Amino acid sequence: MTTNLGLLATFKYFNFFIDSWVNLWSIFGYEMTMSTLNIILPVGISFYTFQTMSYSIDIYRGELKPTKSFINFATFVSFFPQLVAGPIERASNLIPQLENQRKWSHARFKDGFFQILIGFFRKVVVADAIGTVIDGIYNEPDIHNASSVLMAVVLYSFQIYFDFSGYSDIAIGTAKLLGFDFKRNFNLPYFSVSITEFWRRWHMSLSNWLRDYLYIPLGGNRKGVKIQYRNLFVTMLLGGLWHGSSWNFVIWGAIHGIILSVEKRFNLIPRKYNFFKNGFIFFSVSLIWVFFRSLNFHDSTLIFKKIFTGHYLMPYIGNINSLIILLYGLFFALLFDVILFKRNIPLENFGSTLKTVSFAVISVFILINIVLFYSSASNFIYFQF
Repeated sequence: MTTNLGLLATFKYFNFFIDSWVNLWSIFGYEMTMSTLNIILPVGISFYTFQTMSYSIDIYRGELKPTKSFINFATFVSFFPQLVAGPIERASNLIPQLENQRKWSHARFKDGFFQILIGFFRKVVVADAIGTVIDGIYNEPDIHNASSVLMAVVLYSFQIYFDFSGYSDIAIGTAKLLGFDFKRNFNLPYFSVSITEFWRRWHMSLSNWLRDYLYIPLGGNRKGVKIQYRNLFVTMLLGGLWHGSSWNFVIWGAIHGIILSVEKRFNLIPRKYNFFKNGFIFFSVSLIWVFFRSLNFHDSTLIFKKIFTGHYLMPYIGNINSLIILLYGLFFALLFDVILFKRNIPLENFGSTLKTVSFAVISVFILINIVLFYSSASNFIYFQF
């Protein structure tokens, strides 16, 4: 545990806390000079750090027996489909699969292959196309009007969802072709009617990790409501910090922690689905994403100021072809999500529900769209975490 947390603190947070300490004293007029480390952050360090920590904790709790094979343990830690950006796999799920013989099946192939195709479509056709339209707005919000800023805020919600869920789909589908079953990482989060439900559907491997290894050990809801609110707030605060060494991430996590506590306190979690409730939660989450995407706190406050007090003129479009591709890809991606929601079928098992002819036709259609409309605009967003 010390080794895992020590490496994470050194590579990811050392410079952040040093800079924050220096800035704090500068507020009171003291100029301090402290050395920072000139190091490169390893790709995906947060993911495989949490993964190895869960292995150690489960063994300490007596919930898992140590594997006798170092190769199996090393494979669990470095299994390539999800190594750099999740989902965060548990040893209790993956190691037994490494130790047992895996069998090929036609249904497994259809499920895995189809999920990979959907993942690539979500990522390179939808998410990257959105990035080409909104990155310039987020990078320079001061030169754009309120309409452009609001458009970028809403579209970023789709970008980060289709970017990260797309990568998860590729990882889970690839693992399935190799004979392994990963846990779900996304379950249509924008159909949520509360922030509590959103976190049950968004980045589920991280949400479950924080619940099992942080929220519950802190006391969960077993020590009274006030302690429960504290635990929710602390869990989300640290969850925000997990995403990156920036106060914007801390603020983002803190806001989610406060809202989760308020929902628990006043029992604001609806029991029935409603289009307007979905819309309200989507717009609320979109506004909170501002802290996640903005380059700094100043840009975040500027974006909020423009949204609520700015002038709504024609938004900045840029390249019209990029916008057309964006809207085209977004339409089909959202339509497919609606189908999954209405039919209540996990994407992980969707391919095998299709007959052979339907499977072939739909797969070819997706492949053609990927080839025609893919964008190589940026890397996966969650690589940085």
